[in-house]
Order: sequence, then C-alpha cells, then structure tokens
Amino acid sequence: MDPIKFVQEQMAREMNYPEFRAGDNVAVSYKIVEGNKERIQVFRGDVIQIRGEGATRTFTVRKMSGNVAVERIFPFASPAIEEIKVLKRGKVRRARLYYLRDRVGKKARIKERKRIK
Repeated sequence: MDPIKFVQEQMAREMNYPEFRAGDNVAVSYKIVEGNKERIQVFRGDVIQIRGEGATRTFTVRKMSGNVAVERIFPFASPAIEEIKVLKRGKVRRARLYYLRDRVGKKARIKERKRIK
C-alpha cells in the first residue's frame, strides 16, 4: 500500500457534510479561538471551487463584505468546521468560478438551480 495514502486514512475523520458544488451558496460555521475563549462564527458566501482529494480536499468560499470581496479556503478535514449548510443551489457550467472576481454588483449573481420534485 502507498505510505502516503496509509497515513491519510489514519488521520481521516468522519465528515457528515451535505453535498455541494461550485456555485452553491453555503454557510460555514467554524470555531475561532481567541486567547482562552472559543466561539463559533458563520461565513456565508458562494463556493468558488472545490479541489484536492482525500485528506487534502479543500473548498473556497467568497462573500461580499460591503464593497470588499473576502475569500476563505476551508479544508474538508478541518476540526474547526462545526457544520456546513447549503442555502441555495447555483446554476453554473464551470467547476472553478474565478470569473466572479472581475464582476461587481448584479453581474456577480449566480442563478438558482430549479429543483425537481
């Protein structure tokens, strides 16, 4: 067996996150430690990309805070992530949405995917 995969399997933890993909609007609740205090903060935004595999899998979330765009990269295997909620499903045709960085206002919106019942 490959030694790298063996170590990754040993360090892997149970992840019960919902299925989401690029274009979806998510709310990521993660723990922040400040000194000896610990609190949970929510980061709401659009998923720009999902990359990697196994223990190194990450996803990038982009949100607008006023007129400033903030992007944050979250590892799937991070113990700091408390939960992930999918707020909206986005209708996109790409896996990496880097073009959103150049768009402002209504042009930066992602259409919502229609749900089939």
